[in-house]
Amino acid sequence: MRYPNCAADVAATPLKLGILHFLHHLHHTICRTDMSSITQPTYDNLIERLSHPQWTQENETAVLEPYQHIASIPGKEFRSKMIDAFNVWLRVPDDRISDISRVVRMLHTASLVMDDVEDDSQLRRGVPVAHKIYGVPQAINSANYVYFLAYKEIFDMRDRLQAEKPDNKHQLDRLINEELLNLHRGQGLDILWRDSLRCPTEEEYIDMVSGKTGGLLRIGVRLMMAHSQNTTDYIPLTNLLGVYFQIRDDYMNLQSSEYSDNKGFCEDLTEGKFSFPIVHGIRSNPTNRQVINVLQKRPETPTLKRHVVDYLRDTTRTFAYTRNVLAKLEAQARTEVERLGGNPKMQAIIDFLHVEAQLGDEEMECQVQ
Repeated sequence: MRYPNCAADVAATPLKLGILHFLHHLHHTICRTDMSSITQPTYDNLIERLSHPQWTQENETAVLEPYQHIASIPGKEFRSKMIDAFNVWLRVPDDRISDISRVVRMLHTASLVMDDVEDDSQLRRGVPVAHKIYGVPQAINSANYVYFLAYKEIFDMRDRLQAEKPDNKHQLDRLINEELLNLHRGQGLDILWRDSLRCPTEEEYIDMVSGKTGGLLRIGVRLMMAHSQNTTDYIPLTNLLGVYFQIRDDYMNLQSSEYSDNKGFCEDLTEGKFSFPIVHGIRSNPTNRQVINVLQKRPETPTLKRHVVDYLRDTTRTFAYTRNVLAKLEAQARTEVERLGGNPKMQAIIDFLHVEAQLGDEEMECQVQ
């Protein structure tokens, strides 16, 4: 057997020559390294060291990086504006409002990171989603870590409140637990329907949204109510606004160029999501399987998406129906705001969310119960 001539091989292959030079340099570097200068762990009293675990700011920054990737990009700040509007009634001190807003923002952003993983989204707020940059494991861990950081904030908030009002039993942690259960129940149903290709009824959709979207809104308002002298119950209005906001969001996902820029063109179709317009379009004509077949394919190119949008607009008149539903919910919200004593900031939010009616919408008004 003939062994290769290494010198000849290297001379004939520049890449091999480069590799040999690198290995030669690495060998000499290792040999020159003063091994005594390398810090070695001390095991003589390990039980004592483990009693005081070290967690550096560098570690904290690294673990939070996937979360911060999304948190650093400004969103619609709908929840912060809602907190400001409810505070017209509740009059919670500014420092407590700052704490509450921070907790809600942490939970909301962490839920977005998880939501993007579960939907395998591509864009969030116009940038690549966290798990596409950092990977699924890091994104999930970062989001879960923030949930527990929020709990830590809640424990501190509860202790301060207990010191101020010792006669009351403040169960802020129970409040958070209830609403995070609601959020995950709603998200679980949303995923189940998508993955099993089962179209919910509109009533089932409303209940799901009340848990998934309404949960985070209720966290903010319930925390504010716990800090307020005002004993009025603002949760019914909060529930209504949560459903209204999500139906509008679903509508805009299929209709708005701004949403296309931030999340991608008709991203709900790519994700196979049973959004409000999709539910109506399928339920309006159950024998026509065009929409559900497209959902199953998770289309990424515009052709099939435009076909579904045209079908929903022209055949089932879904967008007209959705605008009528939004108009009815908006009217209820305005009535409730007036019943609660009026609120210019809340009226401004509703004005901003208003969706204009279009010619012919009145033909679908009779279908809205």
